[in-house]
Amino acid sequence: MMLREEFDPLAPQREAALFYGLFLRGHSAEALRKDIDVPKPVLAKWLRGQRFEGDFQQSLRRVYSYRKRVLAIFDELVTNERRRPRVH
Repeated sequence: MMLREEFDPLAPQREAALFYGLFLRGHSAEALRKDIDVPKPVLAKWLRGQRFEGDFQQSLRRVYSYRKRVLAIFDELVTNERRRPRVH
């Protein structure tokens, strides 16, 4: 049986929505950004590992790209929330 990689194009939006829900419940946007993000120096450290094969390094790059997409979506949601007029 051949394994194939499953790809859900809405996964970044779903994950960003999860973090956005935490934001709406009072969690700090900055703390959530730190939880979502993978800083570039961390990626560089991961890629320097000599014991990692090329395929694994490609997976690390995909993780990095995915986390950046989630972060961008989350930032857009937070920005839109802050611009929304409040009804009192």
